Amino acid sequence: MMRCIAIDDENLALDLIEDDILKVPFLQLVKKCRNGIEALYVLQNEKIDLLFLDIQMPDISGIQFLKSLTHKPLVIFTTAFEKYAVEGFELDVVDYLLKPYSFERFLKAVNKAQEHLFISEKNQSQVAAEEVSFSNLFIFVKSDYKLVKIEIAEIQFIESLKDYIKIVVGEKNVVTLSSMKAIEEKLIPPDFIRVHRSFIVNIRKIQYIHRNFVMVGNKEIPIGDNYKESFLQVINQNNKID
Repeated sequence: MMRCIAIDDENLALDLIEDDILKVPFLQLVKKCRNGIEALYVLQNEKIDLLFLDIQMPDISGIQFLKSLTHKPLVIFTTAFEKYAVEGFELDVVDYLLKPYSFERFLKAVNKAQEHLFISEKNQSQVAAEEVSFSNLFIFVKSDYKLVKIEIAEIQFIESLKDYIKIVVGEKNVVTLSSMKAIEEKLIPPDFIRVHRSFIVNIRKIQYIHRNFVMVGNKEIPIGDNYKESFLQVINQNNKID
């Protein structure tokens, strides 16, 4: 499902886009916005994959709005003015719909957007897999444009930071693009175990367990209710801590 917003200063244009979006099973309209300020608020608070963006609008044009974005979703320009086509494609937009356009032309544009999103997500998965490559003794992770070698046995814990993870090794913190699930699959139990949705710990580095927390290095890490039973089973079975 592609989550999208439509940005246009004309209500009729927004209603027409909404009608077309509702006909496409893989599109979900999150919000109709009358200007860039409304759209910016949505982008800051929602995951948006695709913008339907008018160009000529009061206060800030669609082109100015797009240039102002740091993280850009896919964009399809919707405009009555053909003269902006070249500039639109220089901004790497997916397509350029010239009003009035047919549903057939709209469908062609959103199919192209769906293909772009699929390729982008596939590439991101490949990058994540390449950036965290493991052996039995060490891992290489990409951090600050470098491949950093980390001895697995020296890892104290790993913390989730949304799309990134922080690997704590002694006094050193290494941040890299990866998911907790991806790295958890590589760090084989029993030495490494998930104790919380945001934390994986090396049980060899645990100093003590107190109530619903474990102490690792100088970090007190919570034990989540969903992980407590399996964590204590591993501790007892492997007799890591008396």
